[in-house]
Amino acid sequence: MKAIRSILPYLKGKWKWVIAYTISNLLSVVFSTVSVAMIIPFLNMLFDKDMKLTENPGFHLSKDGIGDFFKYQWTSFIADHNNDKVYGLLFICIILVTTTFFKNLFLFTAKYLLNPLRNGILLNIRKDLYEKVTQLPIGFFTNERKGDILSRMTNDVSAIEVSIISTMELLFSTPVTVIFYFVWLMILSPKLFLFLLVLLPVAGLIIGRVSKSLKKNTKNTQERLSNLLSIIEETLGGLRIIKAFGAEKNRTDAFALENEKLMHVNNSIAVRRELASPLSEFLGILIVAVIIWFGGSMALHNPPQIESGTFIGFIATFYFLISPLKALSQIFYNLNQGRAGLERIQLILNAENKIVDRQDAIPIARFESSIEFRNVNFSYEGKQILQSINLKIEKGKTIAIVGASGAGKSTLVDLIPRFHDVESGELLIDGINIKNYKISDVRKLMGIVSQEPILFNDSIEHNIALGDEQPKEEKVWEATKVANALDFVETKSGKLSAVVGDRGSKLSGGEKQRITIARAIYKNPPVLILDEATSSLDTVSERMVQDAINKLMKNRTSVVIAHRLSTVQNADEIIVLEKGQIMERGTHQSLIAQGGIYKKLVEMQHVLQ
Repeated sequence: MKAIRSILPYLKGKWKWVIAYTISNLLSVVFSTVSVAMIIPFLNMLFDKDMKLTENPGFHLSKDGIGDFFKYQWTSFIADHNNDKVYGLLFICIILVTTTFFKNLFLFTAKYLLNPLRNGILLNIRKDLYEKVTQLPIGFFTNERKGDILSRMTNDVSAIEVSIISTMELLFSTPVTVIFYFVWLMILSPKLFLFLLVLLPVAGLIIGRVSKSLKKNTKNTQERLSNLLSIIEETLGGLRIIKAFGAEKNRTDAFALENEKLMHVNNSIAVRRELASPLSEFLGILIVAVIIWFGGSMALHNPPQIESGTFIGFIATFYFLISPLKALSQIFYNLNQGRAGLERIQLILNAENKIVDRQDAIPIARFESSIEFRNVNFSYEGKQILQSINLKIEKGKTIAIVGASGAGKSTLVDLIPRFHDVESGELLIDGINIKNYKISDVRKLMGIVSQEPILFNDSIEHNIALGDEQPKEEKVWEATKVANALDFVETKSGKLSAVVGDRGSKLSGGEKQRITIARAIYKNPPVLILDEATSSLDTVSERMVQDAINKLMKNRTSVVIAHRLSTVQNADEIIVLEKGQIMERGTHQSLIAQGGIYKKLVEMQHVLQ
């Protein structure tokens, strides 16, 4: 039931629909029961049993009260038609057709009410998942694979739809059906009903044993699916390298292995799941056989302990009860299957997001003076990444961060827009701890151009005006001009409305980078964070992109991660990182004069060039 409780909050504000759905199901069951009950008077007519009742007994909610009321109406109908018993059959048929019509009308109404409920739950689950993914800190995804995240947002949500939400449907309707039939069976024969109550728990125990292992196998399925999606995602992203190194067979074999493991787990689940229905049906018929033997003995007793028509009506009612009982048995299977997917989803939904606004967070609209690191330390999973960082970035200055791979350059820069929080020490903007500001306000002050251009499968305009719900076309054109992107944008079919493709696949490397620079220009932030944007470009593209970057950096505070040291020789200060510590700092000329790490890096790049 824990799985059901996790879903119930998504029904907030929709309980009137749930109540209407339950009532519709109840009315459907009522009319279904009446149609089944028509077997009793029909059989009594065939057995030529006297059913006449000329005085109106009124309606009473009891076996005799309901029976006498029906007999009186039946007798009156025959009397109105010259006492012809054929009209008695017609009376039964009219009630049978009418009740069946209303049974199906209310059944349709229940299904009609259910669909917006279940689809609304799925809508909100997906929405919450996506919002949580966008809100979680970047560090959360360091150990998470894209394929696994995708699997949780697609396959696991589908598993919830198939299992838990379907179970909720059963919980809101099937118990009502079962209880109503139980009441009717108890009215027909309390003795047979008590005998039935002894047999049903035994059947339930057997079904429960079979379903116990389903959850574990379902969890294995979701994990296998996530592995499969990860392989697909990696293959699509690295197709050129796979082909270039002739690794098609290697990747195909890896996919085939995971695919086969998934097949075996699914087969195991299918055996247990498909066993539920035939097993419950067999046990139901077994119970029917025992009731026939026991109840038949009562009917054949002299004098009879139960009327033949009532006994057959009891059997017919129980036979109709088998279907909802089978549905109840399916609840065990569905819940165990859905819980596995729900648990994987909740790992994301319940993940702690430590980078959030304080309750008393203050706004910041302008960058006035400086960004300062005071004795900042940062580690991840027990590994020290940054140690004792003391750095002040004055407004309008350009600071370059250099060092070998793994020195901590990207981590240091990621602290400024609060992608991570410092472990100890302080990071201040204009003399106030960054944690005291609203996160959204801090990030509005900053523009980021990364080494790998990040574009979305949308128009050029929307990629440039990213985050602006109402892009200003004139401002977009101005940004493309400053970013040296105007020449190729004007050649595109549709110009600003041209779609760039998945990750900008319809653009060249230089074009993609100039679009990301145009994005930063459009935002017009006072602080720029640049991860050397020209390192992977050809000479012509590099010159155009570097020219655009120089325009972008003009009159702004810039923090540049430098891979090509020749691009930062004019920086106001160069910070040399090694193993997370600032080892050297100064201008290009002063660092060369020191003859330390920086000079060695510069000389190494000259040799490589």
